[in-house]
Amino acid sequence: VFRFTATAASGATTADATVTIGAASLGFTAVPKSLADVVAVPAGYNVTVLYRLGDPIASGVAAYANNGTDTNFARRAGDHHDGMSYFGLSAAGAPDANGNTRGLLVLNHENITQAYLHPNGASPAPRPEAEALKEMECHGVSVIEVNRAADWSYAPTSSFNRRITPLTPMSFSGPVRGNDSLKTRYSPDGTAGRGTINNCANGTMPWHTYLTNEENWVGYFRRETGDAARRAATGAVGTKANISMTRYGKAENSAGNYNWATVTPADATSTAYARWNVTAQAGAPADGTGDFRNEIFQYGWVVEIDPFDPASTPRKRTALGRMNHEGCEIGRTIAGVKPAFYMGDDAQNEYIYKFVSATPWSAADANNANRLAMGDKYLDAGTLYVAKFNADGSGQWLP
Repeated sequence: VFRFTATAASGATTADATVTIGAASLGFTAVPKSLADVVAVPAGYNVTVLYRLGDPIASGVAAYANNGTDTNFARRAGDHHDGMSYFGLSAAGAPDANGNTRGLLVLNHENITQAYLHPNGASPAPRPEAEALKEMECHGVSVIEVNRAADWSYAPTSSFNRRITPLTPMSFSGPVRGNDSLKTRYSPDGTAGRGTINNCANGTMPWHTYLTNEENWVGYFRRETGDAARRAATGAVGTKANISMTRYGKAENSAGNYNWATVTPADATSTAYARWNVTAQAGAPADGTGDFRNEIFQYGWVVEIDPFDPASTPRKRTALGRMNHEGCEIGRTIAGVKPAFYMGDDAQNEYIYKFVSATPWSAADANNANRLAMGDKYLDAGTLYVAKFNADGSGQWLP
């Protein structure tokens, strides 16, 4: 028997509630322990593969050969499936919260296993462009249509199918949009970027959008010796950037996880690979508009995607803070009450966060057809809190 008492910030206290807990039991026979390389389920259950690395999601894309020769992963399933959300889909192609036979499955592709992507494994640096492109495209997010008849299957040629990768155009929203820290050669005004990376966990918004979270982004970037001194020489902005680099563990003489910055592209005008080198280049403008010293600051955000509009541009929601994001879920939605969104960074010695929107919830917004505008409304302004836990088990939210 447990007694639960809650006290609101205003000092109001709930009435005591007594809860009686009965013995828990499983409704099936447990699966025996095993080291076999299979997915085992209890008797009476079955398991099937729905969507696997390399599966085509557009017409004209060949079936996955799985021998390292496959290309065009911008139109195939990515690697390392992670957080995912299901969105019911009506016959008319609109959101249907009750739809359980047709829907959109949105899922992350957090990372890659190089050995499975190339015929002879990954080549050493300098990396071939074809290998690096494939690896980049295997990261990101998939949006696929799924249907249930006897079993679930995905629709490989659905018009809803989409891949979002480290090459997909992105828009910044919220208080950091246009900030000096986001200015790059690609986006001199700091309002746009390319791609999302190391996407971990997720969030499902009541207005039918998907939140994906950029986690261990720092490891993908190259930083050469001498960068810290060049940044420091630019003054306060460069010094602050060095502090941030140290905070997230991006030391000098760091090659980046997959050496993408070493690629020499066939198109000499392409910066798709050079951007992974965040070293401040000698002679480049101190504001970062002539190189990619600020590219690393374009990552570490929560990204909102409208799965029902394949032509939409994902938005990085900067009001939710920059960190190694692990999930972002909304709490209760009560008309007239500002909704709260809960996030975490699950690395050792990191924190739990809460964002409280500046805008009270309106139930009508759950069905607004301009879904990303609803994200603008609730996710672009508010207060970000971090949880402080005390030794006695109590705690508080600190803005």
